[in-house]
Amino acid sequence: MTSLWLDRPLEQHDDAFPDDTFDDVVVGAGLTGLTTAVLLARAGRRVGVLEARHVGAVTTGRTTAKVSLLQGTKLSGILQSHPESKARAYLDANTEGLAWLRRFCADHGVDVQHRDAVVFAHDTSEIRAVRSEHDAARSVGLDVRWEDDLGVPFPHHGAVVLADQLQLDPVELLLALVAELRAHGGTVHEGQRVVTVSRAGKPCLVLETGRQVSADNVVLATGIPVLDRAMTFAKVEPKRSYLLAFRGVPAPEGMYLSAGSSARSVRDVPTQDGTPAFLVGGSGHTVGRTRSERRHLDELREWTAEHLPGAVETHAWSAQDYSPYDGLPLLGKLPLGLGRIHYATGYDKWGMTNGVAASLAIAAELLGGEAPGWARALDRRVPTPRAALHVGMLNAGVGLAETTSTLEAITSSLPDDVEEGTGVVGREGVVPTGVAKVDGRTCKVAAICTHVGGTLRWNDAERSWDCPLHGSPFAPDGSVLEGPATRPLQRRDSGEASGSA
Repeated sequence: MTSLWLDRPLEQHDDAFPDDTFDDVVVGAGLTGLTTAVLLARAGRRVGVLEARHVGAVTTGRTTAKVSLLQGTKLSGILQSHPESKARAYLDANTEGLAWLRRFCADHGVDVQHRDAVVFAHDTSEIRAVRSEHDAARSVGLDVRWEDDLGVPFPHHGAVVLADQLQLDPVELLLALVAELRAHGGTVHEGQRVVTVSRAGKPCLVLETGRQVSADNVVLATGIPVLDRAMTFAKVEPKRSYLLAFRGVPAPEGMYLSAGSSARSVRDVPTQDGTPAFLVGGSGHTVGRTRSERRHLDELREWTAEHLPGAVETHAWSAQDYSPYDGLPLLGKLPLGLGRIHYATGYDKWGMTNGVAASLAIAAELLGGEAPGWARALDRRVPTPRAALHVGMLNAGVGLAETTSTLEAITSSLPDDVEEGTGVVGREGVVPTGVAKVDGRTCKVAAICTHVGGTLRWNDAERSWDCPLHGSPFAPDGSVLEGPATRPLQRRDSGEASGSA
């Protein structure tokens, strides 16, 4: 499945490595990574960005690209677990991220559309949550308003609205950041997967190809850190949500999101020929813990056919993001990195503003400046009993998911062959084994995640092996698509590990 944003010819970014070492290496060419790299390069530092696949390959290239301070029921959720000062700090961080992004797009010709952001009650059971978000937003100074009737073709029972937010094409933004980085002497290196980073002294990154890259500082902007030193994977929950693009039928101008757990997200998409187009998203779940990913896409198709009839589907894809245990993003320095390895994660599907805010905080620290007040406020937090309970529940869910996946694998027989486009996990000796056939090619792999050993499940929409523990997806041949895993699956048909994606 191909994202609407990535369905275009993309220039390969394979700059030459410098002869000497970098001042800073950023791992990951999404919004956080490229923004951080630009900020550092503008200050005259030697900066390189290492990307395992291609620019925008993961979350940024698959997002709805809503740039908004009204983020579902985020603020009311924060206030349930934290004092108001944390909610204000979170809002300040996102406000600064949005303002920076607005300026950058204006200065570099990145087209943006100004839209109202809307959180609505899809049915009457969601009215209370939307009212709570309205009250929470106003309590921390956000100028929202209440609307009873939105004049839209889908069901709603009241909404909170914030004017003058932004939407854009995220890949256009990333390409502008790449150009800005190069203009200041920075480099981008695609197809360079980082396997590990040295633990002592000046960081040395070891790539899957065997190349070693040295730097004074490392920034891990990989969705979830590909190093486990902070046990960050135990503090976030990997979430998968789905998106469909349609043409031919006008959709309401604006950025809409329902408040329920199985959310519905709608935004319009300007086109060059003026044909009406829009996105419908939602129907999310924890990665690797559903019987059929295609079912979630079908839910969105049925909803669209009912409320926006006649629309023609052009693209279908999914996006992965990470929900933090206490509702606040995680960023800082990794333990055992001697203060030289920084990371950011846990944007909870709102990375367009949180990612830029994290970049501003990390760059300020690396450049010797004082961290923004909101960054210090977010960093200085003690887990509340509610947050500690959530961590326990997250990891209890991990244990249950592993038990379920393993039992299913060891009690299932492995077929000799599978149908095109499908994959099956079953028993072969004592090792759960996966067999998949995609594009006429059959691959057999050890269905054990190379991160911490979770038993994998087949994703029938993206055609990948997904880990139900911490969210690492692998291609049918076992190559890594996204972390926290960094090593491919063992091939069971050839006896060799697969190559990089």
